Amino acid sequence: MIKDRVKLVLPLLFFLLILSAAGCEDSGKVAVQEDHDGWTLRVDGKPFMVNGMNWDYFPIGTNYEYILWDESAEFIRNALDYEMGLLQDIGVNAIRVYTGIPKEWIEYIHDNFGIYTMLNHAFGRYGLSLDGECVADTDYSDPRVIDTLLQEVTDLVREYRGTRGLLLYLLGNENNYGLFWSGAETEDIPGEDHELRIRARHMYRLFNQAAVAMKEIDPDRPVAMANGDLLFLDIIVDEAPDVDIFGANVYRGISFTYLFDQVKEEYGKPVLLTEFGADAYNTRAQQEDQHCQAYYIHGNWREIYAYAAGVGKAGNSIGGFTFQFSDGWWKYGQTFDLHVHNTEATWANAGYECDYVEGQNNMNEEWFGVMAKGPTDSLGHYELYPRAAYFVLEQVHAFDPYAAGTTPEMIEEFFEGISITDALKRAKSDKNDGNRH
Repeated sequence: MIKDRVKLVLPLLFFLLILSAAGCEDSGKVAVQEDHDGWTLRVDGKPFMVNGMNWDYFPIGTNYEYILWDESAEFIRNALDYEMGLLQDIGVNAIRVYTGIPKEWIEYIHDNFGIYTMLNHAFGRYGLSLDGECVADTDYSDPRVIDTLLQEVTDLVREYRGTRGLLLYLLGNENNYGLFWSGAETEDIPGEDHELRIRARHMYRLFNQAAVAMKEIDPDRPVAMANGDLLFLDIIVDEAPDVDIFGANVYRGISFTYLFDQVKEEYGKPVLLTEFGADAYNTRAQQEDQHCQAYYIHGNWREIYAYAAGVGKAGNSIGGFTFQFSDGWWKYGQTFDLHVHNTEATWANAGYECDYVEGQNNMNEEWFGVMAKGPTDSLGHYELYPRAAYFVLEQVHAFDPYAAGTTPEMIEEFFEGISITDALKRAKSDKNDGNRH
């Protein structure tokens, strides 16, 4: 009798193992996939539209030197519970975070809020240390720079591979703009010249070397870059064929115009908007302007969905990361006026017609948050107050562009049904009530 039972049990166990293997075949794996509908990002084998947010944590009075991860575990947990809860409430499924976040907190965010992390290595954008000396202007042809950056990113992948909730690796942040000027403060971009194109070629060649080396260590996570718009795209095509995803910070106003089509035709890669959005300050009126911010973000997401796979256009949009979650009070002066919400505009963009005046700057770096930031309390935490854009995003992220039968007309109808006026009323009511979400 016992032998008969063993004969029955063994085939059953074998069958269950097959089922288990089939169910776990893609477990924890993230990949980009191209088919007749276009490009998609796949998480555990399923299409994943990135409804992302650029996220950081800087209390008023601090700047880039402040590091949340140096605080106590209790402090970090309280900060994450509050902010990730707010992000979860509006359907954000991924955040963009710079290196430095310990893997345990990536897993905490994912396990408790279902939010993935895109881990961003600056890749020399703000300088690096060479032979014990801080070098602000990165020369990507310097053998020491090459060795240092390749070592940094491969060490990063070895440390973070297998981390639950890790979506993908992102290299750089507008490093092509860094060829014009160093530092984090945004400026207008001058014209390019032959020497700059040579420097760019060295840089993108190193991006490609890094992507190849990183994927050899962790084949389960794609590698993306964060370019500044389409500048030097022709060089990227030549020098960076092994980067999985073309990521770009793009500020063109209400529309990305020809961006998706051009990347499809010239580079043939999926497109991830690593930054886009609008500030909430109207320079012309000299006051906060939540309506215009919500208007531009609403229009941007409409296009991100319209260019997704299967909808009928370029089919290469895999999502984006709205810039940004909360205001950065340090961004205008970097090291001074840290307790002042500065209203000086530092660059001009005619795509934002709400407050553009020819010959004048209209983009306010300290006002890009879809959340306004309140004062810091005795424990070091702060309150956040949703702007209209926050409530617009709540509706935007409820739409699934990958649902069967989605058409451009359905997307248009959905977005037409989102009322910015209603979002403004909700933002005003929420602030007046002093609600803490």
